Amino acid sequence: MSGVVCCDLDGVIWRGDEPVPGAAAAVERMRAAGLLVGFMSNNSSHPVGDVVAKLGRCGIDADPAHVLTSALAAADLLTTSLEPGARVLVCGGPGVVEALTANGFEPVTDGPAEAVVVGLNRAFDYDVLERTARAVRDGARFVATNLDATYPVSGGLLPGAGSLVAAVRTAGGRDPEVAGKPFAPSAEMVHQRLGRRGVMVGDRPTTDGDFADRLGWPFALVLSGVASHTPGPGEEPVPDPPPPFLGADLDALADRIADHLGA
Repeated sequence: MSGVVCCDLDGVIWRGDEPVPGAAAAVERMRAAGLLVGFMSNNSSHPVGDVVAKLGRCGIDADPAHVLTSALAAADLLTTSLEPGARVLVCGGPGVVEALTANGFEPVTDGPAEAVVVGLNRAFDYDVLERTARAVRDGARFVATNLDATYPVSGGLLPGAGSLVAAVRTAGGRDPEVAGKPFAPSAEMVHQRLGRRGVMVGDRPTTDGDFADRLGWPFALVLSGVASHTPGPGEEPVPDPPPPFLGADLDALADRIADHLGA
C-alpha cells in the first residue's frame, strides 16, 4: 500500500440512507491504485457490523478492521484509567455499548458509574439527561464521543452528539474529554489501525479539516455534506484559503488523491 485514504461517512459516502452518487466508484478507483481506503466516523450510534452492512448497501465492501468510529475511540480512551469490569453509564447508542463491552467494561444506564460516555442518542430525554448529569456531578469520568452539533441526512441536518453533550455539560457542570474527531484519541487510532501516511476526506472543515491537521495529512473537502460556498443555517463555509483538495464529492477528488499518494 502506498498510502491511506481515511473517509468520513456522513456527507462523504452517504447522506442519511441515500448513497452519495459516485462514492462507491471512487473508492474502487483508489483501491485499484493500491491505496488502503478506511473509514472514520464521528457517528457513534451504530455497531461496526451495521456500518459495514450499510457500506455494502452503498456498493462498498469494507473490512471491519478498517471501519473506525468515535465509539471505539471513547472506549480506548477509558482504558487509560479504568479497570476491566468498571461500570460506564451510556448516554448513546448500540455502537457505544458494543465498544465498551469489547473493552471489558460494564455498560449501564444509571449510576453509580466510574465513567460516562455521551454520544448520539435518539432516546435522549429529560430523564436521560438527569441521570447522566447526576453521574457527572458525582465525579464520573466524562467522555464525549464528539462535539458535532449536527450531521447531514438526505434533505437537511439532524442534531448531532455535540448538541446532547452541551446539555449534559451544562447540567453536569463539567467539560468532557472528547474522543472523536478532531481530537487525539481518534488520531492515534487512525495511525495505529490504518497507517501513518494518507489523506483525510471529509465534509466538515472544522471537524474533518482540524482532524487532518492532527493527523499531519492533507485535507480533502467534499461539498456533498455540510460545507458550501454559500452556507445556510447549520452549514460551514469553505475555508479561505481552501484546503489542498476541494471538490463536489469524493468521485471528483479520487483520481487526484490517488496521484498524490502514489507520487
